[in-house]
Amino acid sequence: MKTARVLITNQAKAIVVQLQEKHGELMFHQSGGCCDGSSPMCFEKGELLVNENDVLLGTIANCEFYMSKDQFEYWKHTQLTIDIVEGRGASFSLEIPLGIRFITKSHLYTEEEAKHLEPISSNV
Repeated sequence: MKTARVLITNQAKAIVVQLQEKHGELMFHQSGGCCDGSSPMCFEKGELLVNENDVLLGTIANCEFYMSKDQFEYWKHTQLTIDIVEGRGASFSLEIPLGIRFITKSHLYTEEEAKHLEPISSNV
């Protein structure tokens, strides 16, 4: 069985479903340093243009999850779990008007998990 690089909690998934009902297809991107630090941001699919500087880590709640290559270098040894917390973030992410924000939780892969990692895809 492959080890997913990115997961989502049930609470965060419920918010994604709510946002999909309002906005249609969505995508996530986690960059480094802009706006709300390195928080995951949710956009309408295609609203944020990804390029050769981004990698596709996987899909959560029917949304592609991208990360900048530079940021991935810091996170490549960890499995990411997208969750929510109360409070307004400082980004352009779609959940912000709901009074919540997406956050990333992580844990280092075990040796066994690392052996079975899902491959990443470059967006080229």
